[in-house]
Amino acid sequence: MLNRLCFAVLLAVPFFAACSSQQLYGSGQEWQRTECYKINDLQERNRCLKSANTSYEEYQRQADAAKNPK
Repeated sequence: MLNRLCFAVLLAVPFFAACSSQQLYGSGQEWQRTECYKINDLQERNRCLKSANTSYEEYQRQADAAKNPK
């Protein structure tokens, strides 16, 4: 019984880590958006907001591509 419990916990750990990484990314995006709205220049603000609105999945793709250039 204890072995099954340990196995279940070990399987669940990556899911919690992924969730928390995504939540941290979302919090960072919210902070970045707040900072973007402080920019007076409209074009610069829009560039900032575009960057702040990058999805977590797109961020992951970009990070993976940077780690493994072809």
